[in-house]
This record gives sequence, C-alpha cells and structure tokens, in this order.
Amino acid sequence: MGFLQNIYFNAYSQDASYVSTNIADAIKKGNAKELAVYFDSNIELTLLDKDGTYSKSQAEIIIKDFFAKNPPSDFSINHNGSSKDLSQFFIGSYKTANKQNFRIYYLVKSVSGKMLVQQLQIQE
Repeated sequence: MGFLQNIYFNAYSQDASYVSTNIADAIKKGNAKELAVYFDSNIELTLLDKDGTYSKSQAEIIIKDFFAKNPPSDFSINHNGSSKDLSQFFIGSYKTANKQNFRIYYLVKSVSGKMLVQQLQIQE
C-alpha cells in the first residue's frame, strides 16, 4: 500500500470507527434523532412489519416510534465486518426494558466522504 493510500485507509478506519461507535450509542440510548444524523438521504429500512426505502426524515419517525414502544435496556455489537467497497456491517442485540430481544443489522457506507447508514434492519 502506498503512502497516500495508507493515510486514506487510516483516516477512513478512524472515521468508520467513530461513526459506528456513535450509531451504537444512539441505539443504546434509544435516540432516533441522534441515530438519524448518520442516515443517508434514503435508507432501506426493515422494521418488524415495515419494509421499504424511506427518506431520512420518514425513517427517523419510524425508528422514534419503535424506540418509544420498545425502550432500550442494552445494545451490544455481536459481529461486524467490511467489504472491498469499504462498506461495513454491524449485527447487534437490542434488549428492551420489558425483556424483549431484537436483532439489529445496519450497513454503513462512505457517501461523499461521510460514513452513512444505507440499510437498517430490526427483527425479533
């Protein structure tokens, strides 16, 4: 890897790590507004009975409703990985105050130099 490629990769890795930590923290707090900061302008969202492509603001409303109905008690990342196109995926366990468990998957990709959520899935 050349010097400039190495600098880019290290900067990308730090940015991706920072963003993934902030996304996980927002989920752990059940904060849809904070989470939506990292949504792309359109996001593929699968949430229980809802499945489709939504605008950033629509997705925020749907997630806010989910968090209100299912307040978090804990969220932890169980698995993550990356691909050649520099996208990263995360799979975590979301536990609610009323003892329900959900699996959360999200895909983060670089868009115009910013790491943004492209896909978000929440399943029982």
